[in-house]
Amino acid sequence: MLGANVCWGLMSPVAKLVFASGVIAPIIMVDFRIAGAAILFWITSIFTPKEHVPALDKLRLFGAGMIGILLNQGCFIIGVSYTSPGEASLVTTTMPMWVMLLAWLFLKEPITMKKAGGIVLGAAGALILVLGGKGSITGGENPALGDFIVLMAQLSYALYLTLYRNFIKKYSLVTLMKWMFLSATIVGMPSTIGFLRATEWAAISVSEWIGVAYVVFFATYIAYVCIMIGQKNLRPTIVGMYNYVQPIVATIVGILLGMDHFSIPKAFAVVLIFTGVYLVTMSKAAPADTEES
Repeated sequence: MLGANVCWGLMSPVAKLVFASGVIAPIIMVDFRIAGAAILFWITSIFTPKEHVPALDKLRLFGAGMIGILLNQGCFIIGVSYTSPGEASLVTTTMPMWVMLLAWLFLKEPITMKKAGGIVLGAAGALILVLGGKGSITGGENPALGDFIVLMAQLSYALYLTLYRNFIKKYSLVTLMKWMFLSATIVGMPSTIGFLRATEWAAISVSEWIGVAYVVFFATYIAYVCIMIGQKNLRPTIVGMYNYVQPIVATIVGILLGMDHFSIPKAFAVVLIFTGVYLVTMSKAAPADTEES
């Protein structure tokens, strides 16, 4: 779990550096991540036990791929291009709270006082980041918009976990991921043909290709492999707590690279978000499946 969340925490600053030259558009990075992971998981499936997936379940996996992969990862990568790495990773810490809220709306799960307090604090922290995203040194074109888009990524993944809460336990992670990433690739790639043609491939530097490789291999493929191992050996509460590693890693790297810094409002937002997520995670009725994607 530590390995997975370190990989995700590093993804924000790495992606930001790749976007700096303007050669690789954020939407192209989404293509790389989704199609690259699909290829890697299908190759992995050759060496893992085969699982039969009925046509109806493939249709369900298609829907899961749309909200859990395409919308989630698309919004995250595009959001990062507009905001700072630290703020993007801080917003990702709100995801467990959205799972709890959507579970209450769709699954009628009760919300305790501890959960309610966590939602209020976490939402307040996220709101401070979205409305006050001007404390970054290189926050992008529109930090507030970027934070909002990253927030949409968390909401989409929370919706995926809520709607597919029982279904995702039916198959192994490799089976789920290979079909979901394939579905996302089939739907997402055609809409980006214009961007693919407009990209100056010869102008992409070696360092930028290394950054792309990191996002695809480590921040997507390896991270999901680590998650699979972690889920089998740790209690759900401990798994959720590792989510806090992401903003710490992203912010430290961002500061070291001169891409980010903490302002007083941002520091206050950190306290609110961490406190809110902690209250939700420690609630006795907290949902078990609140891991980051």
